[in-house]
Amino acid sequence: MAAPSPLLSRRAFAGSLLLAAFPRCSWAAEKTALDLEIEAKEFHAGESDIRAVLLSAAGEIWKHCSTTTFQYGFHIYRNEKYPITLNERKNGRIRIGLCTENTYWSQYAFQFAHEFCHALMDHTREGQWLMGEHANKWLEETICEVGSLFALRAMARTWETAPPYPHWTSYAKKLAEYAAERMNDPKHQLPAGQSFAQWFAAVEPEQRVKWTREKNTTIACRLLPLFEAEPAGWDALQSVLLCAHEAQMSRQRFLEEWKNNARSEHRAFIGKLASSFLA
Repeated sequence: MAAPSPLLSRRAFAGSLLLAAFPRCSWAAEKTALDLEIEAKEFHAGESDIRAVLLSAAGEIWKHCSTTTFQYGFHIYRNEKYPITLNERKNGRIRIGLCTENTYWSQYAFQFAHEFCHALMDHTREGQWLMGEHANKWLEETICEVGSLFALRAMARTWETAPPYPHWTSYAKKLAEYAAERMNDPKHQLPAGQSFAQWFAAVEPEQRVKWTREKNTTIACRLLPLFEAEPAGWDALQSVLLCAHEAQMSRQRFLEEWKNNARSEHRAFIGKLASSFLA
């Protein structure tokens, strides 16, 4: 859905600049704006339009992260294979690759929200997290999948009345449909006659060895209502990886360490998340 748009600052780092670009976003006055540098030519879309979508997607999560901070901005480039958040820098910014192009705004939003959640885990407490693959990597990926669904559904509600540009109001429905299609895909449903707890008990050993996106999404659909009911839970992602560096740690201990390392106001939420796997 291509559309002409007003010129935006190349670096919307200051809160005042973001307010100018998104005057309707109440969170902009309260949070430090996200600094995005975008290689727009690679995506074959307008830089200001890409920026509007990405800031909207991340903003639906970021506005709930009242105690989380980033030391760096983000360098957005096109990765032809898959979306990815790197540990390396370009121009002093965290590199995030998105595997999309043209004006597929729902896909931009879905992918960037996922990678933004990785950045919340990996780049807000740098030097303290568990590096590389580990047996609970599926849980990290699942939470990021929740982030994608959460952002799309929240954007759909926001864009009904306050899209980045007035003529994008009609696209709100497309955002909601993109999330619904993923959630309703037969690959992401529980087998007939099985409770979530029964299904999860059977698949967790496989997930710990080699997780799959399909199973992650099934679990994400289970966790999404929790994050939608208590969106301040996104602020707890800064503590996910402050655990002992033990690659084969059990899920129970991983979650318990997350809870113990988190700020006190986040511990009840993490406890509810842990309980989601038992019922």
